[in-house]
Amino acid sequence: MSIRDVYIVDAVRTPIGKFGGALASVRPDDLAGHVVKALVDRTPELDPARIDDVVFGDANGAGEDNRDVARMAVLLAGLPVTVPGVTVNRLCGSGLEAVVQAARAIALGDASIAIAGGVESMSRAPWVMQKPERAFPAGHQQMYSTTLGWRMTNPKMPARWTVALGEGAELIADKHGISREQQDAFALASHQKAAAAWQKGLYEDEVVPLPGVDLARDECVRDTTSMEALGRLKPAFRQDGGTVTAGNASPLNDGAAALLLVDEDGLRATGREPLARIRTSAVTGIEPQLFGLGPVDAVGRALTRADRSFADLTVFELNEAFAAQALGCLAEWPSLDPSVVNPRGGAIAIGHPLGASGARLAGAVARQLAEAGSGVGVAALCIGVGQGIALVLER
Repeated sequence: MSIRDVYIVDAVRTPIGKFGGALASVRPDDLAGHVVKALVDRTPELDPARIDDVVFGDANGAGEDNRDVARMAVLLAGLPVTVPGVTVNRLCGSGLEAVVQAARAIALGDASIAIAGGVESMSRAPWVMQKPERAFPAGHQQMYSTTLGWRMTNPKMPARWTVALGEGAELIADKHGISREQQDAFALASHQKAAAAWQKGLYEDEVVPLPGVDLARDECVRDTTSMEALGRLKPAFRQDGGTVTAGNASPLNDGAAALLLVDEDGLRATGREPLARIRTSAVTGIEPQLFGLGPVDAVGRALTRADRSFADLTVFELNEAFAAQALGCLAEWPSLDPSVVNPRGGAIAIGHPLGASGARLAGAVARQLAEAGSGVGVAALCIGVGQGIALVLER
């Protein structure tokens, strides 16, 4: 059995909304359905009945996602009921995991055309409560927010593993000697690059606003922020000597993204020119409290499998969960040219809707390779509880 080439022919996303912002009134299944419909509508030559599967990442799933948000998106987008849908969860890497799984199915011949993507509404993430151990409890019951981070943690887990995500970023800052000023400067650059990309119209083709929602661009990009403004923010996780703040961390967000993946037969069916070809991927594990360094080994393995190196890269989209985390990864990649990293801004500015971010990054890499005409690109994310995921694309 031969392995088939897999191509990305289109990629779309919503503008990313801030927590409690313009997209807070939109259900996650509607966000997902919107990008699926937009993707299909942009390829009128494609018979939707030919779509073999829809794979979506979703890091929560506890609320209106309704367990299998991919299938919900298929139905809400008006696709034929014969089109299936499956939802995957690798936490912050879920959207990229969806791309990897859909690509794998195509490469093995189990599919010819697939949609991969991701969605998250952190604004609408529900509160949950455990069932009582016995009937008719007289005392109060604890509720847990499903928005982000550990909940209902197993007491068998060592305490060092279950620290807050921001404390994990502080540990990376300690490990690599990353100062508050370095983190703030990295965050400022993220906002400046994202603002410039919007001003140049670089996001216009990929961003598909929702009808009836007053949001045309990413809601968290701060065009006028400064080192002075960032410097006034207090540490969020360590009161004494802390360096991680709300300004040098990614915000909480809402949004969705989707990509159209095909083999050679699917390419002919769409009548489209591919943006990029999927080469290799990798996932790795690391100590949970050092989750932010998860991409280090994942990227190395994916590049090795593609017989490529950092010197070959045209663009590298690295998710910015925290400035300290991104800078920690960069410190462990001394041969990587930092100018190819997140040239249009990263998650600190654009936002990090957990299940959608990986799909957004994959689409961003594919689009930038298409604009360049040729090259090699990487999308990578750190993952809470200690994992990393990476994808290599070529054109």
